[in-house]
Amino acid sequence: MQRPPLDAEQLRRSAVESPELSFFTRIDVVESTGSTNADLIALAADPAADRVVLLAETQVQGRGRHARTWVSPPRAQLAMSLLVRLPGIGPASLAWLALLTGVAVVDALRTAAGVPADLKWPNDVLIGSRKVAGILAEVAASVEGGAPAVVIGLGLNVSLTEEELPVPHATSLTIAGARQTDRTVLVRSLLTEFARRFTAWRDADWAIDELAAAYRERCATIGAEVRAELPGDRTLTGVAEGVDEYGRLLIGGQAVSAGDVTHLRAQY
Repeated sequence: MQRPPLDAEQLRRSAVESPELSFFTRIDVVESTGSTNADLIALAADPAADRVVLLAETQVQGRGRHARTWVSPPRAQLAMSLLVRLPGIGPASLAWLALLTGVAVVDALRTAAGVPADLKWPNDVLIGSRKVAGILAEVAASVEGGAPAVVIGLGLNVSLTEEELPVPHATSLTIAGARQTDRTVLVRSLLTEFARRFTAWRDADWAIDELAAAYRERCATIGAEVRAELPGDRTLTGVAEGVDEYGRLLIGGQAVSAGDVTHLRAQY
């Protein structure tokens, strides 16, 4: 299968010349790395590093939630991380950055790829009931009196075939019949949506009202019967009623955080 490389030069120019993408100070592409998240977490030690994007054609030590690992054939995915600083944000609101990223990914895929993407709480992106993308946010640096730095990683399945999928409940844009699978076009759309959402959130002084409404509208988990598997072999079942101000899922009146849920299954 022909899998062309990302147009690294076009993406680098975009950070300088494109009104939509001038939000970012750098957009870098590397052929291979262990983890784009780990690379940007290391970069966050430089207090001047902000609004940096790193993409890898191959990622050999990719990590998801709960330290789950995954690999992909070269150029079959988008493996991308973003480093941003959030001056003046309260610690309780930081969880909303990953949810914001999920909203941006859904909107980009609906618009650019023409697929009916939705969110599974907290930040998996689905097409139908199958996962096409995952998001992982990690606090990279939090200096006393300074703006916290957060790295958000995104893994998006683009041209994977059924035989190449890591698990049966995954999918890819190609399998879903997307009208657009050019990864450079997809990166531009994803970054444009993220920059627009992030800027609006920052300009609202990190108020979550508008963001929370957008998330709830796109989250297929809300309203579904779910079964949450919790540490200590505990389970919680019931209707997912919504998301609270901390980004926690409300199940039968009880709030659970992303860090406490090992697995979440809908329509069990």
